[in-house]
Amino acid sequence: MHKIADVEIQHDIMVANRKLARRNQRIMDQNGVFSVDVLGAIGSGKTSLIETLIDHLEHKVGVIAGDVISKYDAGRFESHHVPVVGLNTGKECHLDAHLVKHALEELPLENIDLLFIENVGNLICPVDFDLGSHLRMVVISVSEGDDTVEKHPLIFQDADLVVINKIDIADAVGASVEKMVDDVKKLNPDVQVITSSLKTGKGLDEILAAIESYMS
Repeated sequence: MHKIADVEIQHDIMVANRKLARRNQRIMDQNGVFSVDVLGAIGSGKTSLIETLIDHLEHKVGVIAGDVISKYDAGRFESHHVPVVGLNTGKECHLDAHLVKHALEELPLENIDLLFIENVGNLICPVDFDLGSHLRMVVISVSEGDDTVEKHPLIFQDADLVVINKIDIADAVGASVEKMVDDVKKLNPDVQVITSSLKTGKGLDEILAAIESYMS
């Protein structure tokens, strides 16, 4: 009996989340805002990548910073002089459409045309929660191990863009970048995979071009 009740409750939650996600996207579309849900584990380089993109993209950027305690990453984004809303998830390990809805209400959407939504650092919990974004970008790093994709297949199956980061230290941590790329392609043959190093600048132009292509 308890198992059946849990499934029904979970189903209702997901249906409600999808409805809110569609509403979020309508709000953004009405305001001419393109949004990117940025997912990845802690330490993958999500925050640093978003900071770098803010400085290189010729767009009016805004950021929603989601985390258990969001003020740290939110503060980093604010230093780039863009509008930021921090979302504290507390014990929850992902953002949901309801939280994003409230963040959208606080942002000056009329002054934003590109919105980054930094999800909580996790490769499992955010998978099923659509936020209403136009693009799902998953960021992983070689420091997580070259079996990371194999261990977390679902998040890559739904990704629109995958960035394999910190490739400059692949040899030092004994990781095969080629294996990670192949593993992603096996799960999602059509997804664009970019290998990058923010330290050296490798892959940055490709990431910028990919985002621009989705916005056009």
